[in-house]
Amino acid sequence: MEKLLKGKNAIVTGARKGIGYAIVESFAENGANIWACIRAEDSDFSANVAEMSKKYGVRIKPIYFDLSNEEQIKFAFKEIMQEKVPIDILVNNAGITHRALFQMTSLKTVKEIFEVDFFAPFLFTQMVVKAMLKSKVQGSIINISSTSGLDCDGGRSAYGSAKSALTCFSRVLAEELGLQGIRVNSIAPGITDTSLITLNKEQITQIVSETALKKMGTPKDIANGALFFASDLSSFITGQVLRIDGGLL
Repeated sequence: MEKLLKGKNAIVTGARKGIGYAIVESFAENGANIWACIRAEDSDFSANVAEMSKKYGVRIKPIYFDLSNEEQIKFAFKEIMQEKVPIDILVNNAGITHRALFQMTSLKTVKEIFEVDFFAPFLFTQMVVKAMLKSKVQGSIINISSTSGLDCDGGRSAYGSAKSALTCFSRVLAEELGLQGIRVNSIAPGITDTSLITLNKEQITQIVSETALKKMGTPKDIANGALFFASDLSSFITGQVLRIDGGLL
């Protein structure tokens, strides 16, 4: 089977585990070279991606920066640009979650959530888009949002609002960049089996019961959606939000 991303170069943030790691593996399996971005150096992660790189015959380079630090973001981007190869794909996956009633959510917390889940992707995407336009690639930008940003779940005033902003941002970019051949889409995962889940067993059971498929999603399920948007299979799709939620009713 032909590799869907053969020869493409992709940036994936939040790549250390969960959805981000699954996206890195899916992209590598399909022939993409990857800058795998995580917050801090991790020897286990470096060993894992080195093994993955060898397995699939691609280049995977770890890039380290904290999304809450603007200077680190800029420095990391300069490091990427030093390789002097075009950036074809950007996946803004990194994020932090939060669950609390509105009255129990401080403004400080809201700012922290927006700093990582919206402001950092906004800034990083600006830099990547500039590079994409300069190299005239037919680029694809994929923002990992959340069903919380669409369904406005209770307890998600900060997190849901940040993800709503990211979804709106995606659609605006799609309109602005379409003539330059850059597509922008977002993915809204539902309940997914990752370490970011802050729910207890009873809450998980309740949400799963409200889905058509009656099961949780896996990181691979979300990675499959990202692979679709990154590849030419979605060449006529932009400005869309793909819910991957098991049919949340």
